[in-house]
Amino acid sequence: MNSQGIKQLLTIIEQQLDWGDATTWQSKDFELLNQLIFEKTKVSLSASTLRRIWGRVEYNHLPSGTTLDTLARFAGFESWRAFSRQNPGTAQAITENPALGPKAKAGRAVKIALVILTAVTIAVVSIYAKKTPAPIKGPYLFNTRPVTRTIPNSVVFTYDVKTNPGDSVFIQQSWDPDTRIPVDKNKHQFTSIYYSPGFYHAKLLVNNKIVKERLLMIPTTGWLGLIEHQPVPVYLDPKDFISRDGMRLPASVITRNNIPFGPQPPAVSYFNVGNFDPVPLKDFSFSAEIRNDYHDGAAACQYVQITLFTDNTPVIIFLSARGCISNLVLLNGRYYESGKNNDLSGFGADLSQWVKVSCRSIPGKIQYFVNDKLVYQSTLPLYNENIVGMGYGFQGTGSVKNIELKTSNKLAFKAF
Repeated sequence: MNSQGIKQLLTIIEQQLDWGDATTWQSKDFELLNQLIFEKTKVSLSASTLRRIWGRVEYNHLPSGTTLDTLARFAGFESWRAFSRQNPGTAQAITENPALGPKAKAGRAVKIALVILTAVTIAVVSIYAKKTPAPIKGPYLFNTRPVTRTIPNSVVFTYDVKTNPGDSVFIQQSWDPDTRIPVDKNKHQFTSIYYSPGFYHAKLLVNNKIVKERLLMIPTTGWLGLIEHQPVPVYLDPKDFISRDGMRLPASVITRNNIPFGPQPPAVSYFNVGNFDPVPLKDFSFSAEIRNDYHDGAAACQYVQITLFTDNTPVIIFLSARGCISNLVLLNGRYYESGKNNDLSGFGADLSQWVKVSCRSIPGKIQYFVNDKLVYQSTLPLYNENIVGMGYGFQGTGSVKNIELKTSNKLAFKAF
């Protein structure tokens, strides 16, 4: 096993994450990386193991074959052996430890079985929460142009890369390396489809390095409802989920679209992005009433997600039945906080009833309330960002009403 090959693999992962120099990573970063690796590979590498691999804890042993396989798969390779074949100068193929088996079991980590809005997953927003290193300076051009305000929305990317023969050029839709697509370095335009609204960080890469980034808003025309489905969501007719009193999608509409409720329930989402003046995160208050309308079978936890999209990092609040709060997470506009090592029990509630959820900024803090009770406080980001949209997601299906967003005690947006 070649330690230089391991170092190269770690470097590739660092470049994909865009979290800056790994020597500056904190404990929360390794906890987040543990979660991201599990989400993508279904294998758990504990935060302590990751700290050892990255040299943050003294450890004189090389990683096991299963660990290297998992890291290689997370980086986009089939296995450590496949990575080794593609990088013969620095990595050598190894024989997997037969005692470990071809894949490690998930072990202690439990997958966060949360409602995930299509545009923003836990991984997305957590990576957005890191300060992205400044793109490399050079003779590069990179611009974006959405062609419509409707969803789906095609985006025209214009690029100009003056490089030497043999250089690889990619355009990446967002933080996710899986959205990275090779483009012809001798051409100047490329188009791609975004199926969900939100705020994206599109990237131009040359030789696996980010050379340009563009912030890209994919807006909605009023409220957009959808049922999560691959590869394309099922878009809802407004009359199916919008009424004068709020938003609610009957289960019959879901089954009418041939989407089953078992064994895993579908995820239903409502979005409104880019339809009100930006609201500063440093001076905002928000409230809404939510209810989960389905709790049969695997939906017993009744997960609900509220997202406040910003022009940088979202604020995301998860709620659940009281017995499921260990699986909850919170994004405070910068950092991800897990229910595994933070007390998020205040976000547990009887979601078969209407629950009022609110949050507001005060100097240095964001305060979170459930049924008008203060349940948590988190640090307010130091940099400036503005709320530009919102989303609501439900495991199964759910309802929303009495939405208000204010700044300086003045109403900025109200619905139902």
